[in-house]
Amino acid sequence: MRELGAQVRNWGRWGDDDERGTTNLITPERVAAAAGLIRTGEVFELGIPLDADGPQPGGTRINPIRLMSENGQEQVLPGGFKWADDYVFMPLQAGSQYDSLSHVHYDGQLYNGHPGDGVTIKGADKCGIHTQAKGIAGRGVLLDIAAHRGVDWLDAGEAIDPDELDAVAQAQGVDVGPGDILLFRTGWRAKFLAEHDPQSFMAGEPGLSLRSAGWLRDRDVAVVGSDNWAVEVLPGENPGAVFELHMVLIRDMGVTLAEMLDFEELAAACADDGRYDFFFAGPPLKFTRGVGSPINPLAIR
Repeated sequence: MRELGAQVRNWGRWGDDDERGTTNLITPERVAAAAGLIRTGEVFELGIPLDADGPQPGGTRINPIRLMSENGQEQVLPGGFKWADDYVFMPLQAGSQYDSLSHVHYDGQLYNGHPGDGVTIKGADKCGIHTQAKGIAGRGVLLDIAAHRGVDWLDAGEAIDPDELDAVAQAQGVDVGPGDILLFRTGWRAKFLAEHDPQSFMAGEPGLSLRSAGWLRDRDVAVVGSDNWAVEVLPGENPGAVFELHMVLIRDMGVTLAEMLDFEELAAACADDGRYDFFFAGPPLKFTRGVGSPINPLAIR
């Protein structure tokens, strides 16, 4: 993992103080070009519902808890005015989410060499999710791995390697290039919708092989998003380590990851007309020093 990380590392590429990583590749010119992919104006929401029926089984993370602080039923105000308010308690990564570049690290360093001990009980002093507050918007590309294999969903532990990414892109007639927001569908969201079993959903997953890091670096992909909960295959390929692809992508390459997205409606539309690229709009919430953020990205075709 460390050897691979050194090979694909982006440290210093956008300056010694950079905290944004590969989202720097989403230039104004690329955003403007991506706007040309909007033809019909169809909008597809990619976020999962933030409610008690989500995939979190409890423990480290729970599903969102929403409470009413006012419902208007006991209010007596001039002119009949009544109002309602609510608030929510949740992990910032309870549902569809971004991992910030401070989410994982190893050997005492975050992305770009920022100190790992800068992540404290007060949050991340470098590479927090607020550094992506300009928004993540540009050309999105969907690679439908499950459809290419002809299955409803891949099994946990099944790895997606670079050769398969190339094969799916070729079969779909789409290219993956610099500044793209790459989304890949394993069918893991479809599995959850069919089974409603959080324990099974979180016990493992199909996902990207560690070998995919070089493929993503060669193409200068800006963001990687998936319908599973950790992007990479789990159990991992090396029994002596955990979340190796997370460490290479986030810490070494500076890639923001999007997880637990819903591609079901979008994938059907892409299959219908053969267009697998679109305008993607997915800004994070501006949590200062946050290591993640809930999101509801949109794919606009």
